Amino acid sequence: MKTFQKPLTQGEEANYVRMLSEGTPEEARRARETLIVRNLRLVAHIARKYQNAEEDMEDLISIGTIGLIKAVNTFDAGKGRLATYACRCIDNELLMMLRSKRKNAREVSLFEPIGQDKEGNEIRLVDIIQQQQADVVEDMELAANVRKMLELLDKCLTERERRIIILRYGLADGREATQSEIGERFGISRSYVSRIEKKALQKLKNHL
Repeated sequence: MKTFQKPLTQGEEANYVRMLSEGTPEEARRARETLIVRNLRLVAHIARKYQNAEEDMEDLISIGTIGLIKAVNTFDAGKGRLATYACRCIDNELLMMLRSKRKNAREVSLFEPIGQDKEGNEIRLVDIIQQQQADVVEDMELAANVRKMLELLDKCLTERERRIIILRYGLADGREATQSEIGERFGISRSYVSRIEKKALQKLKNHL
């Protein structure tokens, strides 16, 4: 397996994406190359899911890189992180390659066998897709959303709404309080706590 460069930080990625659309032709060319090279580790990460499909890892990375290049060329900076968008493009490219190899079938069923694992067990596409593997990109997105939500608690909620959400979901001490417990603490009914909670969650959802 090749050694790939470290992924870009969120700030570095945003800077190169901006240069891609706003920089000079030379800056855009360098930014494009950097976004591709620094995301090759992501290609390898996704390609590993398909190793059991009896495909050469180098070939999988080559096909996945095509998906990465398409992602860089078509990415809209207003729709989140490039890495998240690239995951879908890389995955799609690899699945298209696997499907194209089944020339005699009109369509590929997710439950059709595509090979065997090291123990000789039959492998289906659905088995590969459903493998529960750590997804570094999803982890990054989740961490970013959690940080953003905590910031929004102070920015978009009233003091009472903020305190109720913190108690309800255990954001302070990990213990989730019931609506009845919160109602007793604030001297209001459980149904009123429920209405406040729903209103606060809607505010957070709108801002996120």
